Amino acid sequence: MKILIVRLGALGDIVHALPVAAALRARHPEAQIDWLVDRRHGVLLEFVRAVTRRLVVDSRRWSDAFVAVRALRRERYDVAVDLQGLVKSAAFARTSGATRVIGFARAHLRERLAAGFYSETCDPGDVRHVIDKNLSVLALFDIAERRRRFPLEIPESGACEPVVERVRRGGLRGYALINPGAAWPNKQWPPARFGKVASALAVRHALLPVVLWGPGEEAIAAGVVEASNGTAMAAPLTGIGDVLALARAARIVVSGDTGPLHLAAAVGAPVVALFGPTDPARNGPWEAADISLSRYADCVCHYQRRCRRSRACIDEISVEDVRAAIDRRLVAAEPHA
Repeated sequence: MKILIVRLGALGDIVHALPVAAALRARHPEAQIDWLVDRRHGVLLEFVRAVTRRLVVDSRRWSDAFVAVRALRRERYDVAVDLQGLVKSAAFARTSGATRVIGFARAHLRERLAAGFYSETCDPGDVRHVIDKNLSVLALFDIAERRRRFPLEIPESGACEPVVERVRRGGLRGYALINPGAAWPNKQWPPARFGKVASALAVRHALLPVVLWGPGEEAIAAGVVEASNGTAMAAPLTGIGDVLALARAARIVVSGDTGPLHLAAAVGAPVVALFGPTDPARNGPWEAADISLSRYADCVCHYQRRCRRSRACIDEISVEDVRAAIDRRLVAAEPHA
């Protein structure tokens, strides 16, 4: 069997789609399972064991899209499944030439016109989390299992070495990851507050606060380190593999709703998450012990990149709110006799 998964982006959404690939691989161990992904996010799939091939495309360029479609059609897929629900992603699934083209029912699509490209649809019903919505497509493959499994191969990472060495030299209990950046301005909690949280992690829990940063986020990370009273360190330059390795060994991860948060949750790191315009019941950490601090109920700009108020709703989360959540999550993560 040849199966094509279409989920172009973004990083967190790709993470939330991985359990579908895991279930398909478990049912069809010999199948060819390919994944069409946007070039900006394709590196994650290098670490996904369930995927046979990752097919990258710059979906913003028509010329690249045409080349991708020709390559897809040569494969003669039995099934293409669109987990994104956009006209663009549905068009890729249809033009792949697959015998069956599967997507969500119209009411569950981000762009309802996408429904016209599918030969079969599934209705997720009243499920809340996007992972469970994705898993609902398995019914059309006659797969009853709905486990949230993340088939990630975590690489060795040189980024861990300076962190582990500083923990050793400081006689600390481990390290905490802090991720202050986010693509949407109204998902960003102030760096000065993250700095105060970092200080609490060091003083109250004997953990080294390690501040993640991505391209263009150097100043944000520096602001957190500066506000931490000398307790935090900026992480080395990291890629996706480095973030996976760092998160797996972290005692706790504190982050807003952005890619590294979902990577951390997927490798089982204890998480405290901060949510503003997005709904943690839909997009947040899924383990019962993880904690999401949310102002979604009070937000007036749900799923919009910029706040319509003078002050973003995420700013209503206090430093003490986060400190208390960290205390609770670390207690829950301790092994019990």
